[in-house]
Amino acid sequence: MHNSLIDTYQKTQQEIHSLLMQASRSSDSCEILVVGKQQPAELIKSLLEAGHQLFGENYVQEALEKWPILRLSYPKLRLHLIGPLQTNKVAAALSLFDVIESVDRPKLAEMLAKEQQKQSLQKEYFVQVNTGNEDQKSGIAPQKTQELVSFCQNLGLKVKGLMAIPPADQHPAPHFSLLYGLAQRCGLKELSMGMSQDYPIAIRLGSTQLRLGTKIFGPRLPNN
Repeated sequence: MHNSLIDTYQKTQQEIHSLLMQASRSSDSCEILVVGKQQPAELIKSLLEAGHQLFGENYVQEALEKWPILRLSYPKLRLHLIGPLQTNKVAAALSLFDVIESVDRPKLAEMLAKEQQKQSLQKEYFVQVNTGNEDQKSGIAPQKTQELVSFCQNLGLKVKGLMAIPPADQHPAPHFSLLYGLAQRCGLKELSMGMSQDYPIAIRLGSTQLRLGTKIFGPRLPNN
């Protein structure tokens, strides 16, 4: 299983490098963020041993059960929170994650700034944009993105880029293009966009970070 996983990972790397070349982009201009949701620590450890260091988790509680031990053995790993963050989990999230990608409202930004100062930390952040204006999905409205980015920066938060998850029933290209344009207007260089089902389109439209889970690990088990 582990050999198969590493083989899939390496083939994915090669494919992404090829797609970047086709898009006239440098091979190091887009990273793979491996999503560890519902994956056991032993599988993640095999990727760490193969040299991969960038990972993402959807849930604070799951990450707390898995990553502190891994970080002891692999201190150079970088861990991103890519799922929604509740304000009551802010302290725990900042103690574990290097980057919070799901900043989507002023109240959360204020809590992060306050807790970051309390813990004497300097983390990095992405503002999550709800490009489809979906009621059930986290993210700031596109027209309010610049305002929230400025609000975060005025609080002392180091905003690196924008993140989005396009609507499942719509073609992702217009949403990726929208996010790219918003990042340009905000003066931000990083774009966390593209997942296992749409990453080739995201590469073509300027993504700097692909969030890949099932592409690397295969389909999740039912109810995962």
